[in-house]
Amino acid sequence: MAYHFDTIKLEKGMYAESGRSFSRVLEELDPGEQYRGTALEGLDAYQRQLKRFYIKVKGALSDVVEKFFHTTESAVLFPEFVARAVRQGMEEENLLPHITAAVTQFDGMDYRSIASVPTKEDKALRVVAEGAALPETTVRAQSSLVRLHKRGRMLVASYEAIRFQRLDLFAVTLRQIGAHIARMHLEDAIDVIMKGDGNNNAAQSYKIGTKPISGTAGSMSYDALLDFWAQFDPYEMNTMLVSSDVMLGLLKLEEFQNPLTGLNFQGTGTLTTPLGATLLRTSAMPAGTMIGMDKNYALERITGGEVQVEYDKLIDRQLQRAAITSVSGFAKLYQDASRVLTLQ
Repeated sequence: MAYHFDTIKLEKGMYAESGRSFSRVLEELDPGEQYRGTALEGLDAYQRQLKRFYIKVKGALSDVVEKFFHTTESAVLFPEFVARAVRQGMEEENLLPHITAAVTQFDGMDYRSIASVPTKEDKALRVVAEGAALPETTVRAQSSLVRLHKRGRMLVASYEAIRFQRLDLFAVTLRQIGAHIARMHLEDAIDVIMKGDGNNNAAQSYKIGTKPISGTAGSMSYDALLDFWAQFDPYEMNTMLVSSDVMLGLLKLEEFQNPLTGLNFQGTGTLTTPLGATLLRTSAMPAGTMIGMDKNYALERITGGEVQVEYDKLIDRQLQRAAITSVSGFAKLYQDASRVLTLQ
């Protein structure tokens, strides 16, 4: 049986298609539906191209980097290999899906989100008499723009230095680059949660030992955590971002030393609190600080598309300074859906 993927002409211009990634361009030229019931079912269009040129990218017997450059067409596949490995590293280290309520893709660097800020009167549940007007919820555009930030790393390596390296090993370095980029985006998100996105919506901050939070300043206690939890009505504190020292303090509390919690952590890698909130530790948090949030209402992430690589440099083997970047920004949705607690 003849397969269409064997005849596709690959060229670097496929990376320059406006609004479409290289993978999407390939998939449109070589749709996966035609491979149902064949040995190629389950592979995407890019993976079929790797098979076309006999390039193995994973495992102990993976090919060396040089294999991509045996032909001018196979060289076109190399930037996508780099982008996928970086994206994998971002996803492995990424806490953002656990703290964002919505993701918006936007082509530009200045974005205006929307807001609905109900008053106490608006929140009251009242009986609507027959023929009376229904209460209104006003949705408006935010007054200040949300700025997107380009985060990335510069890949500095000569082709001669990496040409004989196994792709599986080279991918480890690329995944590490992705982890660094994910960490930078997380720092941006934490900054917006705590300080706001420019629309006068910084998170309300509390200190242990200062009303309404009980306890002794500098020391974490379960009573203090309960007082903090109580501030979220009508929202639900279902996610907690904490620094390493706060995490250590929480795990030393008797209420956290629950066999079921330990069993769940062993099975899923996720820690939950006695209050039902998911506990996320990150070194991106300032020391002595905790963010409590209702992840369903707190934060919007705006992305500028896929991971970008300087494809022309990579295809031409000019790896000396090839940029790998990702564009992202964050907007506060409901100010009271996230709050900050500090030890002192």
